[in-house]
Amino acid sequence: MEQPRTTTPQIKVANLSKDYGPVQVLRNISFGFTGGVSVAITGPSGSGKSTLLHVVGTLEKPNSGRVEINNIDPFMLSEPELAKYRNAVIGFVFQDHYLLPQYSVLENVLVPTFAFKQQPDATERARELLRRVGLTHRLTHRPGELSGGERQRVAIARALINQPDILLCDEPTGSLDSTTAETIADLLFELHDVERNTLIVVTHNLELASRCQQHLQLVDGTCSVNTNS
Repeated sequence: MEQPRTTTPQIKVANLSKDYGPVQVLRNISFGFTGGVSVAITGPSGSGKSTLLHVVGTLEKPNSGRVEINNIDPFMLSEPELAKYRNAVIGFVFQDHYLLPQYSVLENVLVPTFAFKQQPDATERARELLRRVGLTHRLTHRPGELSGGERQRVAIARALINQPDILLCDEPTGSLDSTTAETIADLLFELHDVERNTLIVVTHNLELASRCQQHLQLVDGTCSVNTNS
């Protein structure tokens, strides 16, 4: 089994703005998080939560401002370099699991390792992650044979396969019933403690948000950062 991470990644956002044509979604946002913390991003619908997550995750480029991850501005990298950097450093969990229906559970977890050969023992790690999320008995099943909670557990294992420094979750419990949502939230924090990554969760679930160490609230494209007691 791999050893828990000992490095300390950092995320720094300075004077970040993002527009879609005439619509300004994010306005002059600045914050910083040290490595290994858990962060909740909340706010009303349309406040820019998912957009901010996509910019931090390097899926979208800001119109102005700067993002640094591990003291690197990823948007200064070439497209091939950025793709490789994102694959190695950032894991994503979305509200929809986005599993490939033709692949087995084990194969879906391994998908992020196909583009860039990050580690020689990827299959062993995939099996171990699936054991942690309680799906050892489902390795050969297809997504269509799984429950919603099981599919989301596969998505979490897939997001962690490359041992990312940062795990970004966009409404990871939003499509689940309350009992399953609580189970998935427990799993996220258990794995966060083991992996020692930086966990950032966009959520409308205030109970989930209260479990995070830091709380970033977005309103009308601007933000405030608070520490949960």
